[in-house]
Amino acid sequence: MTTSAPAGPIVLFGEILLRLGAADGEVLLQSPKLHVAVGGAEANVAVGLARLGGDARIVSTLPDNPLGRAAIAELRRWGVDTGGVVFGPGRMGLYFLTPGAGPRPSDVLYDRAGSAFAGADPEAIDWDAALVGASWLHLSGVTAAVGPNGAAAAMRAVAEANRLGVPVSFDGNYRAKLWAQWHGDGPSILRTLIAGADLAFLNDQDLSLALDHRFEHPVAEVRLQAAATLAFETFPRLSRIAATLRIRHASDRHDLTGRLFARGATPLASRAYALTGIVDRIGAGDAFASGLLYGLGQAWPDQRALDFAVAAACAKHTIRGDFNLASVEDIETILADEVRDIRR
Repeated sequence: MTTSAPAGPIVLFGEILLRLGAADGEVLLQSPKLHVAVGGAEANVAVGLARLGGDARIVSTLPDNPLGRAAIAELRRWGVDTGGVVFGPGRMGLYFLTPGAGPRPSDVLYDRAGSAFAGADPEAIDWDAALVGASWLHLSGVTAAVGPNGAAAAMRAVAEANRLGVPVSFDGNYRAKLWAQWHGDGPSILRTLIAGADLAFLNDQDLSLALDHRFEHPVAEVRLQAAATLAFETFPRLSRIAATLRIRHASDRHDLTGRLFARGATPLASRAYALTGIVDRIGAGDAFASGLLYGLGQAWPDQRALDFAVAAACAKHTIRGDFNLASVEDIETILADEVRDIRR
């Protein structure tokens, strides 16, 4: 399946965060210093798109203090349009990262309660203005998970995009820790958001929650296929489902591949990549999303868009921080399976 290239920016809606990470090989606060980076699911997709030459506009709320202003400056630095970011009362949303090592997985500690974004009025955004000329609205389940206002704002954003005829791209990104903090009904809200999406980035666990159905086959690809089939039956608006499949051997050694399901079409698979010496895997799913949105925006066939998206996710594993700063050339080098010592 080929998608015609729509004009206009991709609008991202979500919280912009600061990430504070321990040094490699250390647990949190083992040393009295933290590595700071700007991140957040939608901000990651925005930067990934901008680095590829795409037009990315982010809509969000930040505190009017040095932290919020620094976050805006960092997004502008990479070419993201921040005209949709407003200042509001509250604090900066944070998360703390303990990087994994060997058999020890990475661990994330959220500190987002009371943030400017979490407290923002869900009715405050003028979506008629925010989505003028937009080719997509992209948001994730993290946006809904930050609290009742975030959930209401996410559902309103999707409803308004549907009303305006703007396609919706939704990444499940189910975060149990965040939902548990305010006892939110994650599965029900996830279902509502998927129902309004045209393109969804979902794995079988996301769909199991949304569909209230267990997919128990031992093979991940089979579970995902069954979940996608039921999702297309349940959500008539949904036209595509994309996902990565990951096998973890150790914290710095994974196998990664991708799948793309289009309604009424044969499922597509990318090649599998053996990733070794992983630098940072946080944000890889967002890199996959930005790569696929970019490819669809270029009117590439679905197979090429999928292959590019998986290569973009692979590139992110080599870059520290939340953002995928790889260029189109970098990703095409991975696709071509070229191994270079130095590119001159």
